[in-house]
Amino acid sequence: MPQAANKITLGEMRNGRAGARGLLVFCADYRCSHMTRLPPAEVDRWPDDVSLSDLEPRFICSKCGRRGADVRPDFRPARMGTC
Repeated sequence: MPQAANKITLGEMRNGRAGARGLLVFCADYRCSHMTRLPPAEVDRWPDDVSLSDLEPRFICSKCGRRGADVRPDFRPARMGTC
């Protein structure tokens, strides 16, 4: 029997090695493929125990109006020359 995927929480995302604090939100309709970034200031309003999958049904696409989204951590690329 296949195992269920682990549901990452905002706390795990924030405190992980990559330290992602923002979110990428993709429209659930693949034909629309609208994407938006939520900055840390907006994401910080939700507590650490909220899972990304709990947020997905709450979003409504501002382009096509469909409810639902694919929510992922926004891992910003490392800046060159930083330690």
